[in-house]
Amino acid sequence: MDISVILPVVNERENLEVLIPRLTALLSGARLQSEIIVVDGGSTDGTRDAAASLGARVVAERGKGYAAALSTGFEEARGDWVLTLDADLSHDPDFVAKMWRARERGDIVIASRYARGGVAYTGFFRRFLSRLLNVFLRRLLSLPVRDVSSGYRLYRRAALEGLKFQSTNFEVLGEILVRLYAKGYSVAEVPFTYFPREAGRSHVRLFRFGMDQLRSAARMWKLRNSLESADYDERAYYSIIPMQRYWQRRRHHITVSWARGAGRILDAGCGSSLIIQSLNNAVGMDFNFAKLRFLRRCGIPLARGSSFALPFKDASFDCVISSQVIEHIPYDEVLFSEMRRILRPGGMLILGTPDYATIGWRVIEPAYGFLLPGGYADEHITHYTREKLGEILQRHGFAIEQVAYVVRSELIMRCRKQTLPAPERATIRQSSAA
Repeated sequence: MDISVILPVVNERENLEVLIPRLTALLSGARLQSEIIVVDGGSTDGTRDAAASLGARVVAERGKGYAAALSTGFEEARGDWVLTLDADLSHDPDFVAKMWRARERGDIVIASRYARGGVAYTGFFRRFLSRLLNVFLRRLLSLPVRDVSSGYRLYRRAALEGLKFQSTNFEVLGEILVRLYAKGYSVAEVPFTYFPREAGRSHVRLFRFGMDQLRSAARMWKLRNSLESADYDERAYYSIIPMQRYWQRRRHHITVSWARGAGRILDAGCGSSLIIQSLNNAVGMDFNFAKLRFLRRCGIPLARGSSFALPFKDASFDCVISSQVIEHIPYDEVLFSEMRRILRPGGMLILGTPDYATIGWRVIEPAYGFLLPGGYADEHITHYTREKLGEILQRHGFAIEQVAYVVRSELIMRCRKQTLPAPERATIRQSSAA
């Protein structure tokens, strides 16, 4: 099935008698295999019978509130794409054609009142508050979306699978957007002209809606600033926090200046950072699939894999980058033997990690953890020093060529793969196997 249309309703019989035939005609004319699912929240005006007589599938809302209605619809949907819209005719059904064409641009397509070309014909006070709220949410949650609260959306159904949310009412719209964007799914906005409902009574209470949105935004802020967000690394480069922005850009400058022109490059544990985005002839690898999903839009060759078993042949790369990775995983000699294995003879290794021998890092890490709880500071489980890391690298046949620091705390080493005598190669293989 191509598309499932979800209509959350309470006492919308009059509007459904207009809306469903128009949707059916449009979807049929576009030759789409479709279904219309009416999620009823306890109507008493004959809504259920009217919807069923018009060919819709009617299901009872499981739970209470707009969020429960959407959750019910998502569970029932069978189409590859899922469309949500209001049943009050404020969302023009003919606009579905534009949204359907825009699906190639994003995993979530939003009919946007506030994208350039969009219009909202509502009262001044309501329009002012809506715009203010959307600007606030966009800034607070760092979303590339102008109309966060629009309920007229087209979702790739695969993105909705397993989705759980905490909201109960219309604030769920912001929560869904944040959760999907944090998983690396892309968003596209299509300019839309909004007119108020034609019949019936609105179920939105403006003050309550605003308060619910603010409470939900506070919860979502924690998610957006945690390492669970697919774009965490990229956002740090553009951070409004001067120290974080400087730190990321200094790391980027050192690493990219060393790696550029090095030949075929692997960024192992690339995340969503600008390092992999800035390099040419590079492959990005990460274990976190959400971060790889986020990077798809950049046209970079990507692979999902583990640093303990790099999914590449021997001597595949001229340069391997491992920036801010090894401190997040348990210490194991195989990490270094694997990086050596996939490097060609004479290849370059660029390795970055906090230096726990420095006073700077011992001060910065607790402060960073306090300011951004849930960030990477909580994930540093293996602590390296320059002396210890140098000894490990030399044991694995790397010659250290250059050392640089970010704020005298984060250590970045440039090394060169050397040819080892046979007895030393055997010792490393035995150590890795153990």
